[in-house]
Amino acid sequence: MTERPRVAIAHDYLTQRGGAERVVLALHRAFPDATIHTTLYDPEGTYPEFRDARIVTSPINRIGLLRREHRAALPLLPYAVSRLRVDADVVVASSSGWAHGVPTTGRKIVYCHAPARWLYQADAYLGDEAGRGAKARALDVLGGWLRRWDRRAAASADVYLANSTVVRERIAAAYGIDAAVVPPPYGVDASGELSPVAALADWEDGYLLVVSRLLPYKNVDVAIDAVRGLPERLVVVGHGPQAEQLRAAAPENVRLLSGLTDAELRWTYAHARALVGPSLEDFGLTPLEAATFGVPTLALHGGGYLDTIDEQVNGLFFDEPTVAAVRAAIVSARDRAWSAEAIRAHAEAFSEERFHERIRTEVSRFLD
Repeated sequence: MTERPRVAIAHDYLTQRGGAERVVLALHRAFPDATIHTTLYDPEGTYPEFRDARIVTSPINRIGLLRREHRAALPLLPYAVSRLRVDADVVVASSSGWAHGVPTTGRKIVYCHAPARWLYQADAYLGDEAGRGAKARALDVLGGWLRRWDRRAAASADVYLANSTVVRERIAAAYGIDAAVVPPPYGVDASGELSPVAALADWEDGYLLVVSRLLPYKNVDVAIDAVRGLPERLVVVGHGPQAEQLRAAAPENVRLLSGLTDAELRWTYAHARALVGPSLEDFGLTPLEAATFGVPTLALHGGGYLDTIDEQVNGLFFDEPTVAAVRAAIVSARDRAWSAEAIRAHAEAFSEERFHERIRTEVSRFLD
């Protein structure tokens, strides 16, 4: 008889490259023998390191359209999650609204990136679609049922963890759960290989940088408009539904890039003068990634940035996500003297080693 696995990992879907997916990779490095359970897996759309893991998917993974566009699967995801049925002593569920509902034969630790945005922050999540798009209409019809499913899923956890202070507050508001805060680790740092980016060969003397999914609530358009007419140059690294719209509207001092390898992303960070974070993030790994290169961040005063940015050390805040506010921050940062050494030291408090220590401690409570 095969012995039941000690630890398994669950995640919403592995179809994109972002902070949540990097956290799953960090969890897998903490528990390298763990199988990863997920509703959808697109090897071409997410990080190549997942190919080294054993991945179990739900029945809907057979539908190619959903692997390429996971947002279209929204009405099916509760069904897909319920069919994963993880057999393990402990499952660590990395959840932005779905994986916390995975059924398991053992105990369940939920690491929450945010309560489901489409249920509790729908206007921000859908942007211009809110109130008239097909996704907004679907939420109008399914919202009540999805919220009931979501709250039952949250209640099924043995331990609920939040990735930031603001997410802890949202968890309390949505589910009435008092979650401990365990910050995620930065996923890219200066210790790895750097590979030059050909599209930036003539800009390697410096630029502002945005690293983000190209979604309405990320406010990348605000950052682009903020540098319009300024001498500063802006590099945007990311992909998403707004890519073509943003590229068409970008002035000559803005370049949009996508599909970078981690080595190319490191090079891009290393040659940046400052990172710009114009969105309300649940945590926001990019200021920490930038900090490992000694690069400061200009960010919106709110959300997860409040946990990771110290205005005395690694960044400046602006009060609202408007063109005027972002532009003012860019101008005010021109004469600021930064200590790259102090910025790097700040990032070390969020290392992967510290994250592993906290997660292993939580898991060990159920394995002793």
